[in-house]
Parts: sequence; C-alpha cells; structure tokens
Amino acid sequence: MNAPAKMTRLLMTRYTVSKQGTIQLQTTPKFEVQINPADFKHSYGISYDMKAAQGAFGIDPKFSAVDAEKVSFSFVLDGTGVVPPVDGQPPDVKGQLQQLHKVVYEYVDTTAEPPRVRLLWGTLIFFGRLQSLSAQYTLFRPNGDPLRAKVDLSFVGAMSKEEEKLMSYRASPTSQSQVVTTSEGDTVQQLCERMYGQQSGSAAAKDLSMKVARYNGVVDPRKLAPGTQLVFPPLG
Repeated sequence: MNAPAKMTRLLMTRYTVSKQGTIQLQTTPKFEVQINPADFKHSYGISYDMKAAQGAFGIDPKFSAVDAEKVSFSFVLDGTGVVPPVDGQPPDVKGQLQQLHKVVYEYVDTTAEPPRVRLLWGTLIFFGRLQSLSAQYTLFRPNGDPLRAKVDLSFVGAMSKEEEKLMSYRASPTSQSQVVTTSEGDTVQQLCERMYGQQSGSAAAKDLSMKVARYNGVVDPRKLAPGTQLVFPPLG
C-alpha cells in the first residue's frame, strides 16, 4: 500500500540575479499559503507583426518576439483559527497580508524596484515579478477586523539580460538567417563573435562584423540602440 503524498504549500520567496545571470534565493522574507489555490493559470504568448501590404487580401504573420510568461491564482487567508497558521507567520489576516506584501510588493532598497519572486509549489517553479495583488474580505469580527480574505495574485515572468542573450543565441545561424534583438551595450562585433563563434578580436570577426553591419544598414557598428533587430545571414 502506497503512503499518502505529503502535502506541500505554495511558497513565495525573493531572489536576486547577479551580473553573470546567477540566481541567489533569499531565505527571508518568505510567505507560505495556509490553503493552496483551487486553480492556477499559467499562460504563454508570442507577438507577431500583423502589418499587411497595400492591396493584400490576407496577412502572413511575421514572428516578432516571445512574450513574458504569466501566472495568476487565488488563495484564502484565514484568521478564525479553523485553519492552523503557518509556522513563523502571523495568525491574523492583517498580519498575513503584511507578510505577503513584504515578499512580493515592497520595493528593494538597493534597486528601488519591485522584488523578483520565486513561486514554488510541487513541480511548479516560476520566477517573476508581481503584476497585481488584490484582497477581498469576506468575514469580520464585531470590531471590523477581517477574519478571512480571498487574495488574487498575478505575476509576469522575469528574465535577466544574460538569460535573454541565451534565448537569442540558442539556435545556430550557420544554416539559416537569425534575428537578434540587441541589449544595452551590444556591438555588432560582439554579436558576430557570439553568433558565429569567431575568436574575440580576430581579423575574421572584424571583417564579418563589417559585412553584417552593411547587410543591416548599420551606420556605427559600435553603437546600437537597445531593441534594434539585426539579421545574421548564414555563413558561406
């Protein structure tokens, strides 16, 4: 007879990303739900250029970008005592909400930005940032203190610059043209070295970068505006 599966609760913790793209989880603050969500939505999206040529009868969608992943879910906070409080977290609804705010909402002092949050629940692992948070109170004490609340949360996936580059360069450009969206600090020569595997600073890399620059109509290969799309044609 199989032993019953151990219950795991949805856990939210903060994390940071180094300049090299390494993720470092933080042990505090953290928030663990009392009652797991009854439903959990995880969505993906792709953007296309839907412009049609003048006089065209139809549109052939052209790939533009991969949109950020999104998750959304709801869970209940209980302060009646019917549901045991999670170890280390306040038993009352107001205190639980304050703890949740510390994890997902309060700005990080060093960056003055919303925190990066990891969601962990069973086999689900999601890295992102809060998009929206709302609480609906459904039960109260005679003095007006909330005893129960339904919390709705949505997060948008967060990706470091290093992860973006890995996604941009994951396909080999040797057999077909590839399109790369530039990031802050990129140059044509650096991108050519990564895309074509040329030795950094070599004469071949410099020559190839000039060809790619001319191919894309780039005036100054050393200065690329972030978000510029460059086409890297196949070698040969």
